[in-house]
Amino acid sequence: MISYQPLNLYRQFKEAAERFPEVAIVLDTSYQAFPELGFENTYTQVFAAIQQRAAQLSAAGVSADDKVMLYKSPGFDTYLLAVAVTAIGAVPVMVSYHLPTSVIDVFAERLERSFILFDKETKERVAAMEQKHLVTELAVADLVGLPANLVRENLLPEEVIQYMTHTSGTTGIPKLICHTAQTMGWRVAWQQTIFEKMAEKKTLAFHISPVHSRYNIGISSAIGLGFPLLPLSSAKAQDVATSLERYRPMALETHPNHFVQWAQFARENPTVFSSIRYYHSTFDAINIGTLRAFLEASKANHPVFMQVYGQSECGPMILRYHRLETLGTTNARDMGIGLSGYTAARITDEKGCPLPAGQNGHIQLLSRGRAVTYYKEDARFQENVYGDWWDSGDYGCMTQEGTLLLKDRQVDMIESIDSNLALEDFLLDQLDFLSEIVIIRDANGAPQPIVALTDGREMNWEAWWHQVADLPLLKEPIIMAYEDIPRTATMKVQRLKMEEEMKMENL
Repeated sequence: MISYQPLNLYRQFKEAAERFPEVAIVLDTSYQAFPELGFENTYTQVFAAIQQRAAQLSAAGVSADDKVMLYKSPGFDTYLLAVAVTAIGAVPVMVSYHLPTSVIDVFAERLERSFILFDKETKERVAAMEQKHLVTELAVADLVGLPANLVRENLLPEEVIQYMTHTSGTTGIPKLICHTAQTMGWRVAWQQTIFEKMAEKKTLAFHISPVHSRYNIGISSAIGLGFPLLPLSSAKAQDVATSLERYRPMALETHPNHFVQWAQFARENPTVFSSIRYYHSTFDAINIGTLRAFLEASKANHPVFMQVYGQSECGPMILRYHRLETLGTTNARDMGIGLSGYTAARITDEKGCPLPAGQNGHIQLLSRGRAVTYYKEDARFQENVYGDWWDSGDYGCMTQEGTLLLKDRQVDMIESIDSNLALEDFLLDQLDFLSEIVIIRDANGAPQPIVALTDGREMNWEAWWHQVADLPLLKEPIIMAYEDIPRTATMKVQRLKMEEEMKMENL
């Protein structure tokens, strides 16, 4: 039975290194921020490197209660730097490397006085800041050259802000989400309850945005139980294949859109994924065809695909297990149920009044791990608070069986379509020449499909028009390259940005 404990990232890593000193952490690349680490390391070796960085951060002037923006190329080292920041009582602020200078300026204003740790990926954007007077700049290359006289750990109280992430920014300037040791502790208890169901403690492979709130919870939960880790630095299918074939992990987690992106590769190269018994998608739904591709590729006993619906403000919330034998009767938009004692969902009208099963409305979430505020924007945070419940900004309904159907983001709804996401899933399942489909609103509010083609395939117009003949009226699709579709750090499509760009093109 998992017991709740508040989560301090540094203390968790220290205790894990003491309990499981020889457990492996395998890297598929070298990291400038941790030059002493090789490809195959132990918990003990990684913890020693964290202590070194904590000492160097202190030498750079970072001290208790300071805010440290980690704004650098994405990688496992970003998380390790956050652990080092935590060791000296400072607060890591996890910032996606792809955010523009204009957003970093806003963050600098909100944080008032902060450090910003950057590398060659983000150097030019930091140099272009208008609010540079509000930040102390610290380059990763300079940090690792500073004196490393070990410092005493200085852990913040469990009830204060210890960690910040940010919202995806799909609807504007991202908000800084504040987490305490208490709120993060409940998320770890949720995750470890799931991990404990795994039959063996074999390697967990994952490719997740290191600035996503999911990242620290996943790693903290795994090392607390002594799982070997294989963080994947690249989302390119061939790079993933190289690591999976070499280390044969038991589990694989990534963003839903990466699973979609890899699905055709899995169909053509199933042996790459043959060792995977547990698949795990991060905080969203996936179409049935993608689920089937990975479950069929596995040669493990009784492989399972765990679909998790959640949100950065609340953590992992609603879960459902998929197996090959259940896919024929599965609605991909059925996210499942909450975890008893930790999380639940309900549907309400726009005023927060609960609605009966089968009626569409706002999805509200109940989480013991809910974040405490948006930094310097508490009024915006409170707009979504309904007592113990949090309005997710999503739209759906509850089934008679008590499971949650996710239909759309409230801001993305199209009047003529019951569920944008369900329609996209359906077309993606039926048309194998598509690697992505996104339906947005044109300038008049009409549904405009944007499609990306599977590598090596051409648009089959006859099949498209045949498939959509009995569906709500869709405009002729616009073909885009997969990599040209704007996305957040967690690969979510920035629909509102696409709509705005389309309006500008038609002016």
